[in-house]
Amino acid sequence: MNQPTPTILVLYYSRHGATRKLAELIAQGIESVPGVDARLRTVPAVSTVAESTAPDIPASGAPYVELADLAECAGLALGSPTRFGNMAAALKYFLDGTAAEWLAGTLSGKPAVVFTSTGSLHGGQESTLLSMMIPLLHHGMMVMGLPYTHPELMTTSSGGSPYGATHWSGIDGDKAVTDDEKRLAIALGRRLALTAATLQGAR
Repeated sequence: MNQPTPTILVLYYSRHGATRKLAELIAQGIESVPGVDARLRTVPAVSTVAESTAPDIPASGAPYVELADLAECAGLALGSPTRFGNMAAALKYFLDGTAAEWLAGTLSGKPAVVFTSTGSLHGGQESTLLSMMIPLLHHGMMVMGLPYTHPELMTTSSGGSPYGATHWSGIDGDKAVTDDEKRLAIALGRRLALTAATLQGAR
């Protein structure tokens, strides 16, 4: 009996496009594994105006995530820009609405990775990655990072962490993704895809 094609959900929030660039690189790494697909999704911004509502379809980029995407995915890559060393409110707002999936164990046993971007080099990259891991652990996910078998972790002078892929975008978001950041993001996506495919084959 043929197994269905594993789909990895790459879910992110990106205000100015830096985190979106990382998401696209992680998706590239995922799809470098034969037979595995990446599904890019985002979340709407949280408005300070109670009456404000977002359109059903974003003006650009990936479609908005639906709870069904969580049920259908074989793994999850979760990304957010840093907000005072923490994930952005828009992403946390979505995660706070996944209690039914938590109770049902929808994500339990699935592999996950995290990624982030910051305006300053020491702007809280690793604490943001750790903040995103916490709800994933509560969901029973198998959270993975990047091992030091990737030499870029030792040579990078920009982003890159054993906790996940990162990008130093600069205050104005004008810094391009470096070669080290690119290789680490692609490697993280590939590692997630290989793990998800292995786990699905074992079930």
